[in-house]
Amino acid sequence: MGRRIDYHQDPNAPKANSVRPSAGAFVRRGNEVLLICRSDNGNWSMPGGAHDPGESLSRTAIRETQEETGVDVRLTGLVGVFTDPTHVIHYTSNDEVRQEFTVIYRAEAVGGQPTTSDESTYVEWVSVERIPTLAMDASQRKRIEWALTETEPHIDAEAR
Repeated sequence: MGRRIDYHQDPNAPKANSVRPSAGAFVRRGNEVLLICRSDNGNWSMPGGAHDPGESLSRTAIRETQEETGVDVRLTGLVGVFTDPTHVIHYTSNDEVRQEFTVIYRAEAVGGQPTTSDESTYVEWVSVERIPTLAMDASQRKRIEWALTETEPHIDAEAR
């Protein structure tokens, strides 16, 4: 398996050579958030992944959450659309450098149990207070902070 390297506002980052829509889920249960520790870089993140042909983007969020965590979810709203061109992800397995294009949905757990996958070394309900102490890419931290503190969906600054 290759590695995933995130670059955010790094002038030495490789140039993007692709854009692929992705979707993720912010799943909150009381004072806890469902998070994974990624197997490709060791960072913590919300579950999510690339959009596949033949499915809606909302279905992508549901599928990726189930695949990566073992938890079944129902979408309840929208955290926001994140398309910062200064955030690129380098996948070393095929040298793809993808520009960020992620839609994060709000969701609630409706079944299943936290279970690791090939993409996650840990799956946990993490207390909100513990989140700042976790190793996490800056863009992921921004998404989680937005989800925890804002009620309106995030819209990229250039669109306002």
